[in-house]
Amino acid sequence: MSKIKIRPTRLQGNVKLPPSKSYSHRAIIAAGLADGKSEIFNISYSEDVKATINAMRLMGAKIKEHSDKLEISGVNAVDDKKRRIDCSESGSTLRFIMPISLFQNGETIFTGSDSLKTRPIDSYLEIMDKQGIWYKRKEKKLPIAVKGKLTAGTFIIDGNISSQFITGLLFVLPLLDGNSKIVVKTELESKKYVDMTIEALKRFEINIENNNYKEFYVDGNQKYRACDYEIEGDLSQAAFWLAAGVLGGKVAIECFTLDTLQGDKIIVDIIRKMGGNIIEKGSTLHAIESKLNGVTIDASECPDLVPILAVLGALSSGITKIINAKRLRFKESDRLKAISTELNKIGADIKENIDGLIIIGKEKLKGGEVNTWGDHRIAMALAIASIKCETPVTINNPNVVKKSYPIFFNDFKKLGGVINECNMGK
Repeated sequence: MSKIKIRPTRLQGNVKLPPSKSYSHRAIIAAGLADGKSEIFNISYSEDVKATINAMRLMGAKIKEHSDKLEISGVNAVDDKKRRIDCSESGSTLRFIMPISLFQNGETIFTGSDSLKTRPIDSYLEIMDKQGIWYKRKEKKLPIAVKGKLTAGTFIIDGNISSQFITGLLFVLPLLDGNSKIVVKTELESKKYVDMTIEALKRFEINIENNNYKEFYVDGNQKYRACDYEIEGDLSQAAFWLAAGVLGGKVAIECFTLDTLQGDKIIVDIIRKMGGNIIEKGSTLHAIESKLNGVTIDASECPDLVPILAVLGALSSGITKIINAKRLRFKESDRLKAISTELNKIGADIKENIDGLIIIGKEKLKGGEVNTWGDHRIAMALAIASIKCETPVTINNPNVVKKSYPIFFNDFKKLGGVINECNMGK
């Protein structure tokens, strides 16, 4: 479907959280490097997860796909064959797998879709330059070919670009012959994502020492050990349904746990701070229609939440400020520009600044036609905004949700959403 029209309506009912995409990447890669066979339970085959599965297959892991689990037999050493890895739109796949490809000498070509081709990878290029590892690319974008063997040592990384570079190194450094240290030379943002990596690696018997997020010490010659791993629910996706509930409905989210390292659990605190009524009952979280007030939100530790937070701010009384969100300009889209542009089209009052948004809230938006900018989180945020519009919202290119949450619009309809599909293609 190239276009859908959503009629404004209350959403009400229960929805089960999809599996965490972040933990899925980590578990698949760790299992793919482990001795023995692992089973990864509660898997959703989003486009990003499929990209990582295919990448690890090309690295030599044997992976069998079942409806909701994976059987993975790991590879002890990446072979020397030449391989071409299509990362699609997955920044995680690119940045996590690239260091692993340097565990042996074979050439690897990394490519991806347009939105990924210009995502920053300078942190790795600096490491390869320092170690004399060969690489080749044109016009400072993908595809990039790399060939050479990474050696243990000290790795200096900026902490304010993406925590994914640290995660990528943490996957491979334990396998190297010799001990290593990662030095973070600026304040690390998205610390919880690194915590998630260290937790996942520990499940596979890899140990990392974290010195207050300024240095990470990694012993070499460690071995990944196979294990069974169940993926927990994705709290970055929970944010959309929590917003739907407090904006105009009553939504219960199943398989939700606040006992998690996922940084996006902060969405519960943010919505409550805005005046949202959220009630926790066991593993189910209930979000109930509420009158919201504008607040100031520091997005440095929860960048993926910004699109839906902008929707909440646009429909709250007073002013909402989103700060420390400069990294949002280098995601699947320039998310600050994308979400402000599209919400303004349907009646919001949002101004961009260099690292955030200033939002003057309204009781209702007017509705209209919007674009997704090829970005799954923009598409889902705009769908939720339709709840409080006076006329329908038409979303162009809604299929981008397949990147992280393929059944998002099915779940939307289960909760009572009214969606008309048009321009259906094959």
